[in-house]
Amino acid sequence: MTTITASRPRSDSRWPDRLAPLAAGWLGLWGVLALLGTLTGAGYPFGANDTHGGDANLLRLVPVHLATPLFAGVLLTAAVAALAMSRPAVRPPGPLRALLAGYGWTVAFVLAVVVPDAQVLAILGYLPMLIIGAPFGWPQVDYAEIFTWALFARFAALVGGLLLAGAVLAWQRRTADTCVGCGRGDTDRGWTTPAAATRWGRWAAGIAAAIPLTYALTRFAWAAGIPLGISREFLTEMQDSGLVWAGFGLGAFATVGAILTLGLVQRWGERFPRWMVGLAGRRVPVLLAVAPATLVAIEVTAASLGLLSNPKFWELTGGASLTGAPMLLWPLWGVALGAATYAYHLRRRGACGRCGRG
Repeated sequence: MTTITASRPRSDSRWPDRLAPLAAGWLGLWGVLALLGTLTGAGYPFGANDTHGGDANLLRLVPVHLATPLFAGVLLTAAVAALAMSRPAVRPPGPLRALLAGYGWTVAFVLAVVVPDAQVLAILGYLPMLIIGAPFGWPQVDYAEIFTWALFARFAALVGGLLLAGAVLAWQRRTADTCVGCGRGDTDRGWTTPAAATRWGRWAAGIAAAIPLTYALTRFAWAAGIPLGISREFLTEMQDSGLVWAGFGLGAFATVGAILTLGLVQRWGERFPRWMVGLAGRRVPVLLAVAPATLVAIEVTAASLGLLSNPKFWELTGGASLTGAPMLLWPLWGVALGAATYAYHLRRRGACGRCGRG
């Protein structure tokens, strides 16, 4: 007599269970630091206290004497909420569940999108150039003015926001009787199937690749001495200051990003191409594509909020001119890239290592 047994999942992934404690610890630590800043009147790096690009941050609208205690209270309250989410699965009443989830998602959005602004995206774009050029003394910049306490705090807020978002998502899945690891339930929604994700993911990837190319086109034109969308005098000023090459670097970063975005719907985005010695033909790890694409999608959205709400942006670029128009599309870029990344995840996630579904 032959006994047929169900195959067990390949692994028992428990990492979602660790997100809530990690978020609570991280937010609690920064909440205590913010509380010390409230008591001492020093250490708050945003708003009027940020002398390096604070004009592009929405926190500039909140006075420092109000923002500091508010920031501390939000962080500490969010840490307590994350601790509550780490408890064993007990489905709370509907209103309480909605309130806790709503607060968690709101704080996560503020920390991951509102606080970082364009500085984090700029650093991500300039970083390859800074690393490669540092041994040769180029570009000639003061690194102490780039890697500031305010920039470090922005990255810390980004990490806290991502941890809290993961904790809220895992808690919602746990209390909704779906798999904490993959979110699958007893019935799958049609648009999340691999076939459906392939269709709408292709459109999202196309949009997400086209927008940064329009931005790169203007920066490449300036580097070539063509005043596309700007005056000849302004181009000369940028050439004299070297700013035109910084724009070229960002344009190159945007172009590489556009090409990699297309990989989300191409075969070489699933298996390494032949020219990659040692990796040719091997499967591309899903996280290798999803993690950086998600980070860029978040930071593009963060940058667009700060830039488009800054009156100086409209004064310098003319808004709908060739200079500013590509950046007006950044909110759509962030949404499209996030959708394309999620579609890629849906197509390639395979069987869940926790519940075995799929």
